[in-house]
Order: sequence, then C-alpha cells, then structure tokens
Amino acid sequence: MSRDNSPSPKRRRLENHCASEVNDNSCDMMEPQEIDEGLYSRQLYVLGHEAMRRMGTSSVLICGMKGLGVELAKNVVLAGVRSVTIYDPEEVKLSHLSSQFFFRAEDVGKNCAEVSKHRLAELNSYVRVSVLEGTLTTEAVKQFNVVALTDSDLDTQREIGDFCHKHGVYFIVASTRGLSGQIFCDFGENFRIVDATGEQPISVLISHISREEKSVVTCSDEARHNLDNVMEDVYVTFTEVEGMTEVNGREFKIAGIGPFTFSIGDTSSFGQYVKGGIATEVKKPKIVSFKTFSESLAAPEVIVSDFAKWDRPGQLHVAYQALHQYVKEVGQLPRPYNKEDAARFITIAKSINDAAKLKVELDEQLLGKIAYVASGNVSPMQAVIGSITAQEVIKACSAKFQPIKQWFYFDALEALPEEFGEFSAEAVAPTGSRYDAQVAIFGHDVQKKIEKLRWFIVGAGALGCELLKNMAMMGVGTSPEGAVYVTDMDTIEKSNLNRQFLFRPWHIQKPKSTTAVAAAIEMNPSLHGVAHQNRVCADTEETYNDTFFEALDGVTNALDNVDARLYMDRRCIYYNKPLLESGTLGTKGNVQVILPHITESYGSSQDPPEKSIPICTLKNFPNAIEHTLQWARDAFEGIFVQPGDYVTHYLTDPKFIERTLKIQGMQPLEILTQLKKALVDVKPSSFEDCVKWARQLFQDYYFNTIAQLLYNFPPDHVTSTNQPFWSGPKRCPKPVVFDVKNHTHLDFVVASSVLFAQTYGIKVPKSRDELRGYVEEVVSQVTVAPFVPQTGVTIHTNDSDAQAALSGVADQDDIERIVNTIPKVGELNGFKMASLEFEKDDDTNYHMDFIVATSNLRAANYSIPPADKHKSKLIAGKIIPAIATTTSMIVGFVCLEMYKVIQGHKKLSSYKNAFINLALPIFGFSEPIAAPKNKYNDVEWTLWDRFDVQGIKPDGTEMTLEEFIAYFKTRHGLEISMLSHDVAIIYSFFMQADKVQQRMKMPLSEVVNQAGKKKTPSYVRSVVLEICCTNSSDEDVDTPYVKYTFR
Repeated sequence: MSRDNSPSPKRRRLENHCASEVNDNSCDMMEPQEIDEGLYSRQLYVLGHEAMRRMGTSSVLICGMKGLGVELAKNVVLAGVRSVTIYDPEEVKLSHLSSQFFFRAEDVGKNCAEVSKHRLAELNSYVRVSVLEGTLTTEAVKQFNVVALTDSDLDTQREIGDFCHKHGVYFIVASTRGLSGQIFCDFGENFRIVDATGEQPISVLISHISREEKSVVTCSDEARHNLDNVMEDVYVTFTEVEGMTEVNGREFKIAGIGPFTFSIGDTSSFGQYVKGGIATEVKKPKIVSFKTFSESLAAPEVIVSDFAKWDRPGQLHVAYQALHQYVKEVGQLPRPYNKEDAARFITIAKSINDAAKLKVELDEQLLGKIAYVASGNVSPMQAVIGSITAQEVIKACSAKFQPIKQWFYFDALEALPEEFGEFSAEAVAPTGSRYDAQVAIFGHDVQKKIEKLRWFIVGAGALGCELLKNMAMMGVGTSPEGAVYVTDMDTIEKSNLNRQFLFRPWHIQKPKSTTAVAAAIEMNPSLHGVAHQNRVCADTEETYNDTFFEALDGVTNALDNVDARLYMDRRCIYYNKPLLESGTLGTKGNVQVILPHITESYGSSQDPPEKSIPICTLKNFPNAIEHTLQWARDAFEGIFVQPGDYVTHYLTDPKFIERTLKIQGMQPLEILTQLKKALVDVKPSSFEDCVKWARQLFQDYYFNTIAQLLYNFPPDHVTSTNQPFWSGPKRCPKPVVFDVKNHTHLDFVVASSVLFAQTYGIKVPKSRDELRGYVEEVVSQVTVAPFVPQTGVTIHTNDSDAQAALSGVADQDDIERIVNTIPKVGELNGFKMASLEFEKDDDTNYHMDFIVATSNLRAANYSIPPADKHKSKLIAGKIIPAIATTTSMIVGFVCLEMYKVIQGHKKLSSYKNAFINLALPIFGFSEPIAAPKNKYNDVEWTLWDRFDVQGIKPDGTEMTLEEFIAYFKTRHGLEISMLSHDVAIIYSFFMQADKVQQRMKMPLSEVVNQAGKKKTPSYVRSVVLEICCTNSSDEDVDTPYVKYTFR
C-alpha cells in the first residue's frame, strides 16, 4: 500500500491510470490535462506540449532515498509527471547528510522515504508523491510506468529488471560509488521515440529544383541548409513551389547532400520549376529495442562519457559487479584506502572478468582507486548521475529524445590528489560528522580547506540554487573563517519554480538571493551564507572592491548573459582568482574551468554574434515568423516606449531639443517627429480616442503600407534582369481588410488601445472580460479614409540603400517646422507620459497580446504561418529554454572541478571542460585551453600576468610620472611611448611638450585624475594602466598591463 500527500483536485481526476497502455509508451487515451504554462513555460520550450501531456499520465517508482535517489526524485517531480512513489525502508543516518539535501540532523533515526516525501511534494503541487510500504516485490512494480532503482544490490536489479522487461515497465538502474557512477536503461523491445533530438525542424527557402533523374534542389541566396547536421536519414516536404507542383505536400528522402544543395531523386516526370517553395524537414519516429538487464549485463552496450578514457566503461562495468560481490561476501563496501580490502576487491574483479564472455584488460591501479573511495559519496557526483538518470525517466515517460542504450559509466577520479598517495586510516576515519562520506574520499585536511573557503556565487537562479545546494552539502564556508557570498538583483517569479528548486510558491516576489541563501542554511545550518541584491558591474565596485576580491578563494558564475560573464571574467583576471563558468540551453550544457596562470579566460574565445535580421527584410520583405515577431517587438518599442522617453526628457531637460539637434544624420528629425506626434498629433483625451487611434493604426500597418508596397512593386513586377521581383525570399504580400468579427483583428485593437491608454495615464473603463465588447462597439463606428497611393515614395530593396538613407542629413526647414509646432513645456500643464517596460511573463498586462496579434497580422499579410502565444513568447521574449535536469547535472560537473581547484591541481589534464547534450545523449570532455604565451625581452607572459608597481615610495611619497617612466626603462628595459588609463591618454610621445613637462613632476595618481577628468574613488587602491613600449632595439613590443597601487 502507499500513503500520499493530498493531491490537487485537478490531479484526482487522473488517478485511473491505464496499465494496458504502458507497453506502447503512450497513455494518450487517458483524460487530457491542462498544462500550467506559467509554471512549466521554460521546460515546455524543451519538451513541448505533447511530451508534457504524456508525462502527465505517467507514474514513477524510485527506490532508494539517499543522495542519489533524492536528486533523481527532485528532478522528476519538478518535471511534472503524474505521480512519484518513493521506497526506502532504511533509517536516516548522519552520514547521509553528505549528499541528501532533504535530510536534517533531527531526522536521524526516521524512515528515509517518509522524511523525503513531504519535502519532495513541496516542489510541485501537480505531482502526487507517495511512499511504497512493505517489501519491494515484482508485483509491487507492475502498477508503474517507470521503475528506477538506486542503492540496490545486483540480485534485486536482475530480478526486478527482467520482470519489468517482460511486463512492459520501463526499468532504470542508477548507482554511485565514491567518484564514479553507473546508469542502466531498459525501455523494452519496441520503444517508440517520437523525436530523437528535440531540435526544431529545419526549414529552407528554395530558389530552384532541376528536372532530371538526379535532381538538384538549390537553396535561396546560397544559404546553408544545415540538413547535413542531422544524424539520421533526412526527409523533407515541400510547400509553395510553383511550376513543379507535384512536390508540394509530398515527402522525399534526400540524398547527395552538399552545404547549399540536395537531391530528392528523379523529378524528370514533374513539371518545370518556376519559382518559390519551402522545404521543411520531416521528423520521423524511430523504434529502439533494448535487451533485458541480464542479457545486457553479460554483453553490455555502453555510451562513452569521456573519450580521453575510452577504455574506462569496460573497467567500471567489471568493477561495479565486483563491488556487488564484495558486499555480498563481506557485508560492506571496501574500507577507505584499505590495502587489504582493495586487494580482495581486485581478486573478485579478476574472477568476474575471467568468467565473462567479453573480457577486458583490467587496470589494477584504477581498480585500487575505485576500491579506496567506494564507500564515500559526495553531492556533486549524486547531482551528475541523479540528473542524467532523471532525464532518462523523462525520456521513458515522454517518448522524447534518444535514451541511453544501455549502460553509462562516468568517473572523476582525477579529482583525487594529482600525486596520488594513500591516506592513513586516521586521515579518512569517520568522526561522527555529516561530512564523513566526503572525508572518506578526500581526507580531513581537504575537508578543513573546504570549510574555510570564501567563495562568490554570481547569480541565484537555477544554476545558483544548485550551486548553493552542493556547497552546503560539501561544507563550503562553514568554518568561522569561511563564507559563501551570493548576489542576484532579481525577485522570484512563478516560472522560476519549475527548476530553481530552493524556491516555493510562497516565495514569489521575494529576492532570489536572500531566499536561496536561507534555504541553503536550512540544509546546513553551519553555512555562512551572505546574500546581496546587487548587479555585478562598474557601478557596484565600491562593494565588490579590492578588499572583497582579495579575500576570495574563487568565483562561480551562475549568470544568463554574456556581458555579466565577461565583466566577472575581467575581475577574476585582475584579482587572479579561479573562475568556474557554466551555462545551459535546454538539454545542452557546458562547463569551463578558468585558472590563473594555467588556462585561457572566458573572454579569450567567444561565440559568433547572433545573426541579425536585415532592415529591408523586417520593414518590407519578411519571410518567417521570426521576422514578424521582431517587427512586432520593434513596434512595441516605437509606440509604447520611445515616445514616453522623449516626452519625459523634453519635460525634464530644458536643453533636450538643443542636444537633439546636435545629433548627426536623420535621427534629430525622427526624434522630434515622434515628440510632436506624441504631444500633438495622436494625443488622446479619452479611452475612446485610444480605440479610434488603434483602429487607424491597424489600417496603416496592414492595409495602407502593404497597398503602397504593391503600388511600387506590383505582383508581376520584374527586376532589371527580367527576373520576377516577388520570388525567393521576397513573398508577395496582400492587404488585410479589417473585420471586427475576426478574433485576431479585435485582439490587436484591444491590446493597442489599452497600452496606448497606459502611456497617457488614461483609465481603461471596463474590466478585461467586458472590454472586448466595448471595443467592438466603439471600433464598429470608426470610419477610416480610403487608401490613395502616393507617387514618389522610395521603398528600399536592399540594406545598403536603407543604411545610406538613415545616415543622410535631415532638411533643416523640416526640423524647424516641427520644432515650432511642439508645445512649450509651460503649456502642457503638468502633463506626463509613461514608458512601458516590456514584460513577457505577465499574462494580464496585454504586452504579449499586442505582440502576438501584431505579428500574426503581419504574417497574414505575407502568407506566413502564424505562431501561437507560447511560441511567440519564446521568440519575442528571447526566452532561454531550460529544464532542471540539465542545470543540476552541469552544476554537479562544476563542483567536481571545484574539488580540484580546492586541492590546487596544476596539470591541465586534471581539469575537464564539459560539453553535454542530454537529448542525444552526447558527453564531451576536454582539457581547458592553456593561456596563450607572449614575449617581450625574452620574458614570457600570459593574460594572467601584469606589472605590479607599488607607487608609494619608502619615504611615503608617491611616484611621479617621470619616475614611473624611468622605472620601466631601468627595471624592464622598456621605453614607454604611450600611457593610458581607461579612455584617457596620460602620456604619449606626440603630446604637447608643455603638457608633458607639467605632468612629469606630478604624482601619477593625480595625472590619472587630471587626464580622466574625474577623481579616483576613495575605495580604489590601485588603477589599471595600459602601456605602449619599445625595446632596446626600438621595436614595438606587446606587454602586460600595469596594476599601479597608490594607496
């Protein structure tokens, strides 16, 4: 029987789980459920609605509630399956607190499952969490879709696994032993994967299809189609092809793939291609067959986790069987660093290997290390294996992504001391501490180092929460000298709860940093957590100053933007602090280790900039929904943000117009036109005026502008080379006639009216439910003027012409005429205008309503398939898809690297940068890239080096500029030709002689202040100076920067 927490009423209707539907991994016939898009929004962009619905019908049994089991259960509950049942008959021990983050010291002696149940249930009110009581039997597991065993013996794995295979229950095993882990998956003989990669289908514009036996399909504008990146056979379907219409709506398997072309076979019997067409990749389901546990144990298929250890899976496969046998014979795992126990373990491993059908060449030194640390466990390893296992559970429930087939092994034994030596029994002996299991691996001395650490976590979102959990379990910053600093300026939102697991619904609108630190302290009351709510940037350097950084042992970024990452990278370089960098994107994640004087920095290499949409494509020739959504976002800024900004500046800055007129190009005319428009032309006095304005805006956007475009370039227009103008990426548009009964048309007018009214402080007279009827009534009475085409209108067809027009010079008469029509500030009688701040996650503020309607109407103009609100929010809001499994796994890898940093590992080969895609699944590890070396005067240096110059002389006075220059000549053999700070030139060979003479006798810090025209803040003890130098041969040389300390 099972006991459960009270499920939500919505869930009670779903308890009629249909076991007969388990075999084909689709419970689609069960009662459908609503998906809480506010909670699951980021995860929905990873899995999709259909996969989430399948998960919502799935019941999961997780056996074992120690560190590994709770990590697995935490991620599965967050993901949103129907129910999670947990099983663990054992009692909580103090040593479990090394990695079981839901156990507290007062829980010792209580049942592991009962203690875990309530805390797991808090993570997601939509998931029923219950405890399976009694004995784990084959009959007990039949009721579940997925069974996952942790902390289990080999006999149980074999019995339950083979039974599950026979009865159509998906079966998973996960284990960790010290610094290694194991996962096994069996999803039956005919597991159907709906989508193996999770990537969006590739879609490309077509410029030509040849009519021949071995056809050639050519992509438009020589754009790479990227179909060659797909690992399976590729199928495409065509739409909108003119002439060769036979291909439309048909599927073709492509062949002969090149970067810009592909073949669809014989097209000789088809019509002649004329123009147009879109080829779209067709995602094909695939069937995967799994062997039983017993069969796979004897003949394993493995996924290599680290190609630098390509032979490791075979070693670990034998080692894990040997550990099971050792426990069976001895009653416990090998004792930490016990030679006798290790020797016995190796003997068992040899006998198992000798009896195996597939033998491996055993590495006794490796086996010895495995035995030495097998009895230990650490939170980061549980995070890695538990998170990957949770993703496999999600795959089983959702039929999305490629499962592990069938064994996965991972180890981080390189985290042990680089000069590996055996610890004495005393060095790893238990002391009745919560850290005993960690001490069993690294020893008491390393544990003391961990507790004394002063570490800075930048960000308290998903990555930050996982980092705090792991550091609390590890004991980071728990001694009187230690501390963990966390900063994040954001507050908690509902969408955070799906993966930022330290937060609960009652925390919404509270600061992330203080809430996360409080939750981590609850996990480990000894943690000295300090929460800040600051952005890391130049403005907060008074807080994060020399004193702060110099006291740190390291920094871990948990950020979601490149600018902040680059800033922290520069700070860590300046203060010579190790930086652990990571990031996630859906099922993909990466880790980068940045070490002073060893590796390159984060900023040493960057991704290419995001490809921007050409101006002409946005303004006149969109061909994809991404284009119309960006156009809608630009419209939001242009209507509801910029006018309010301009009006506010005009009202508060007496010199606003004067400053505006000094701007180069066409911008003054644009700004002043918007200002006049906001204050005179469209200024409403009532909400009814706002509705009328919105109706006219519809007419301008979707009828008049398009009609003018077609007047300039009719549908049959041809280019100078006699080619159809409307072809390739240029889709011929059609005007949209307003229809008050059309839902999207009215959506646009309603949202535009409300937002326009908000900028002018006009109250909306009706509630949201009543508003549509009111607007429909008002807009029905509005009459718009018929369209009259204008002659002489220039519409740019390429970006170079458009850019040239923008950089032109505005007519001064036009500017003067507009300035004269703008009301004086005194005439506006205290008028104010607001600027709206775009917020995508508030479904009541009409922001996304405006974006969706604006974009989809534009799409209707150009016959582009529309996007629903969910997809529109992803693209327009630039949302980063996220799922809890990737985040917790990546942080596990980060904290494994942290052990190496703490111990002072120096070899590049000891560290691992990680590149993971859980969907495929692919695991890539590499050594960090060494810091590139430069040289001056036979002195080698890297980006981590600098000239440290102490500006205060023994007599207490400060070095002058002249003395500074002389110091470099005599000390380093370098002649300074230019010296600068920030953007100010302090000294140069071409500077005026009288200025040079004056500055030479001044203290250098005063010269810095004079050149920069600002005083150095009192909290700054040193400044960065850049030097240009020549050597004794008068050759220019590259040199490090200078850290000049003057206080």
